[in-house]
Amino acid sequence: MKDITFEKALTDLEHIVEKLEKGGLSLNESLSLFEKGVRLARFLRDELEKAEKKIEILLKDEKGGIKRAAFDLEAAEGLGAEAEEEIAEEDKEESGAKKTRTKGPKKEGDDDDTLPF
Repeated sequence: MKDITFEKALTDLEHIVEKLEKGGLSLNESLSLFEKGVRLARFLRDELEKAEKKIEILLKDEKGGIKRAAFDLEAAEGLGAEAEEEIAEEDKEESGAKKTRTKGPKKEGDDDDTLPF
């Protein structure tokens, strides 16, 4: 899989999912596609982890700490709950706040400054 690009792997995985969801395949065909899909998913995960490490290196400040940078909210919506909690925890530690509100309806007396976006 070293010769495949991230984009090609993602497209291939999407096609595999479509075929499996459509059905009508034999058990052997389904298993073969599933195995290929698992390999593609692992490749994609590894590539994303590599990209994340590169970004962290690029965002480090002079003291070795990670500096926050603006990002596209639409792109970040794909984050899982675990990643969102981790970001909220980091924000809380940086600001020294006791509690950071990240989701849910705004209540009376809430301050927009406590929102991470």
